[in-house]
Amino acid sequence: MSGTKEFDSIEEILDRNLQGEEYEKVRQILYGRSVVGLVIPPTAENVGRKNNFEIKAYAIPCPEEQLRSPRFVRIGLFQNELPLPATSRIQDMKDAMFKMAKEAVDAAAQLDTNVFCFQEAWHMPFAFCTREKYPWCEYAESAQHGPTTKFLQELAKQHNMVIISPILERDETHSDTIWNSAVVIDNHGDYLGKHRKNHIPRVGDFNESTYYFEGNTGHPVFDTEFGKIAINICYGRHHPLNWLGFGLNGAEIVFNPSATVGALSEPLWGIEARNAAIANGYFTCAINRVGTEVFEHEFTSGNGKPAHKDFGHFYGSSYVAAPNGSRTPGLSRTKNGLLVTAIDLNMCRQVKDHWGFQMTQRLDMYAELLPKVLEQDFKPQLVKK
Repeated sequence: MSGTKEFDSIEEILDRNLQGEEYEKVRQILYGRSVVGLVIPPTAENVGRKNNFEIKAYAIPCPEEQLRSPRFVRIGLFQNELPLPATSRIQDMKDAMFKMAKEAVDAAAQLDTNVFCFQEAWHMPFAFCTREKYPWCEYAESAQHGPTTKFLQELAKQHNMVIISPILERDETHSDTIWNSAVVIDNHGDYLGKHRKNHIPRVGDFNESTYYFEGNTGHPVFDTEFGKIAINICYGRHHPLNWLGFGLNGAEIVFNPSATVGALSEPLWGIEARNAAIANGYFTCAINRVGTEVFEHEFTSGNGKPAHKDFGHFYGSSYVAAPNGSRTPGLSRTKNGLLVTAIDLNMCRQVKDHWGFQMTQRLDMYAELLPKVLEQDFKPQLVKK
């Protein structure tokens, strides 16, 4: 599966092949209204260059209002490949991950980032294709008291930054159960809470239900000093009602930390988070890991394909989408990267006022339908001759 040469990004191909008015029209269709490039401090660029990750920074323009002051927030997303081979010793991998994470957060702080999010299960290889319990279950740790949370609490406090840390959680209180979770640490370094992944894939090599089941935390929204934020972990982006749940609870920014490969989902990637931003009147942040992770033993997924040792290529391409349909260019498909985006949360209400999607969404009608669908004797409302 590995070995195919990957191109860097869609944006790079567009820039190379289109110019002038034609380029602007295509860009507007693909990305909506123009975003503005931000100046990246040379010190931050040096950190990125030294640690092998690119830095991109944009602002999404928002009209000023007469009565409300702007609510400016800067979001940081970090995508990365493994710093060591997937088969490395666990402590060596964690040490390398923590070093890389510190450099990324430090660089984001130099761009005045307020809320920072890592990719899904960022502290480990995405080994859930293998169905092997060990050594991979050893990466699981307490959401509140584990070493990853404690490490990031210091960085959050140091930089006055909210940090979202998607990890493999072990719930030691409830029979050592494992969950795919995202921890939220506030800008004072305090544990604010966690969310567990609502939807678990059972497609292709994504054998995640071997390790954990669907989460039980609902659709929590975390009220931080930099806005109301939520986390829709990976596969949940394919479920419109999952996005809706966070919106109904008041989210202004919804992060989608993911680990997904090109052969499976890339045609959907640029659509789903952007569509969710439009439909729900909030900002969305799609984060994907990068690279190809090769494991020691071959595995299959019952699809008739030959046994293999890797998932395929994780294609990065992380981006931020706004409720007005505009979005940033994506990060590279092949490189580690930090994306910082300046937004004004006032846009959420402005777009709701303009389009009226929330006013016209008819929750009462769907609330009546859904309980009927769950009944054993449900009959679809099918009209035929």
